[in-house]
Amino acid sequence: MSLRLKFILFVVLIHTVLIALAAQFRTTNAALFVVLEVVLLVSIWLTVQLYRGFVRPFELIAAGTAAMQAQDFSLKFVPVGQREMDQLIEVYNQMLDALRRERVSQHEKSHLLERLIQASPAGVLLLSFEGEMVGVNPAAERLLGRPAAELLGQRPAALPGEWGAALGRLRETEPQVVRLSGLQTYRASCSHFLDRGFSRRFIVLEELTRELMQQEKQAYEQLIRMMSHEVNNSIGAINSLLHSFKHYAPQLTAADQPDFREALDVSIQRNTNLVEFTAGFAHLVRLPPPRPQPTDVHALLRHLARLLHLPAQARHISWHSALAEGPLRINLDAQQLEQVLLNIGKNALEACPENGNVWVRTTLQPPGLVIENDGPGLSPEVQRRLFTPFFSTKRDGQGIGLLLTRDILLQHGFRFSLETGQNGRTAFTVWF
Repeated sequence: MSLRLKFILFVVLIHTVLIALAAQFRTTNAALFVVLEVVLLVSIWLTVQLYRGFVRPFELIAAGTAAMQAQDFSLKFVPVGQREMDQLIEVYNQMLDALRRERVSQHEKSHLLERLIQASPAGVLLLSFEGEMVGVNPAAERLLGRPAAELLGQRPAALPGEWGAALGRLRETEPQVVRLSGLQTYRASCSHFLDRGFSRRFIVLEELTRELMQQEKQAYEQLIRMMSHEVNNSIGAINSLLHSFKHYAPQLTAADQPDFREALDVSIQRNTNLVEFTAGFAHLVRLPPPRPQPTDVHALLRHLARLLHLPAQARHISWHSALAEGPLRINLDAQQLEQVLLNIGKNALEACPENGNVWVRTTLQPPGLVIENDGPGLSPEVQRRLFTPFFSTKRDGQGIGLLLTRDILLQHGFRFSLETGQNGRTAFTVWF
């Protein structure tokens, strides 16, 4: 039974008693009957005033409770002229003002945080209480190479390749470095935040590729410059002395002169080879910026096929060209890209077994190039170390071919990859 109904029943009971008493004195004592009637009227008037005084606050409290349940903090009350009620209304209005300000502040902060996460160059993965991805920003989509629709609901450890392995062992105090294809390098770190009083984790993915490549380049540039300087200075003086020794050949016996000259020629040739060896590294350091101009990539590929025709024929390797119709004109440095194509083509031939195949394909929309071979695929360990300075899978390799290719393509702003696909072929892909 509500308080209002109890009050009404009490008032009805009291006034029923007063009416009954007045009825008893109506015929026996007229003066007392009139007094009772006046008292009854005053009581009714006071009851109405009390009802208004008690019920109105209850109505306001009920309306305020309903507004708070609906999270409507815009409803405010005006004073009603009762001191106690006005105090309650003042406290209620102050509370609503504070809640409204807090709500607006939280909304603004939440909106700002959301915008910062969306615009952040670092990838952000928000995890649920169960450890599944429930939030993925655009940078994370780009770094992981998958749209958000495929990532949401998955656990980070379920991602394929190096990402899944690294994120699966990720701890808050132990950031992980992820290296993909020897080119892209990332750092993954984990932390937590409170959501409704419970801890939730999030993962931040940062790209370190440019920073590490710059540090690597500064390190090997200094080493190569110092090495080239010392080698060239020493070899120049030694070759000068060796050429001078040839003048002493006539002083030897006729039988010793051929061996003497051959020894000098072999020494000079070995020194020259050493100079050329160091010159290859020096060329990598002194790579000039590209001078782009409109170039038909198809013409460069046809020239590449002619250059590698004899090596391919000697090992019975078939060269398959599937060029898109029409010219593939790209704004680039033709000389530098020709060097890139030569490096890629030679690597594809050397990776092929006898009677193997090399396929060359191009597309116009989007403009791209693929050179793939059916040689042995790249192991995960080799895949991670590709494009690493001076790393080579060849016994006599110097490890500068792919490094030079990487630097030229990056200076042009072209994306590229080198990986073994599901079909078992190893493909070098360039997106212009």
